[in-house]
Amino acid sequence: MQIDIISDTICPWCFIGKRRFERALALRPQDNLEIRWLPFQLNPTMPSEGMGRRQYLAAKFGGADRAERQYDRLRETGREMGIEFAFESIESTPNTINSHRLIHFSQNIGKQALVVEALFQAYFFEGEDIGDLDVLTKIGTAAGLEPTALGRYLAGDEDRSHILGLDEKMRRIGISGVPCFIVEDEYAISGAQSPEIFHQIFDLVRQETDLLPGRSAAE
Repeated sequence: MQIDIISDTICPWCFIGKRRFERALALRPQDNLEIRWLPFQLNPTMPSEGMGRRQYLAAKFGGADRAERQYDRLRETGREMGIEFAFESIESTPNTINSHRLIHFSQNIGKQALVVEALFQAYFFEGEDIGDLDVLTKIGTAAGLEPTALGRYLAGDEDRSHILGLDEKMRRIGISGVPCFIVEDEYAISGAQSPEIFHQIFDLVRQETDLLPGRSAAE
């Protein structure tokens, strides 16, 4: 079963959605699972150097007070999944293109899940600037990527156009918010849904698979 997860690295609901998805798998393990993390930029016009947090909150929510009301709900929901959001530690909102490049780079050596988790933790727990190349190199190295090759990759423009193209593709197929989980290129689960929703889709996919000629539930 192939599952594409479309998310952004500064999206708190994507972090929550990741944990709920993982809980769904823990409750109902799936055989032959292939997971890909694909990019979506919540702020595609963000300056390359990012933006000060106060300025960003004013533009997005109308000010820090309104943002705090949103964050109260996120904190409560996050705690249910073992996430302690430290929004107060975030000093700037980054452009996320390079963090998506890091995720893409890690895919070829099977480190995507580790890198995605590390990016979420660095940003939401430590308030680190995950648009900074040194920070990204540190995160990737800790996940097991070779530091010299990674540093050289991030310092250049390799895969930048590919990442931007994937982002544009997601918008063309109708994705306007994240997280979004696409199962077997057929079913889309939009938002940070409960494990039960994932289980319903898993069951549908298995039922369709069992109906294919020459296939059985044991396969």
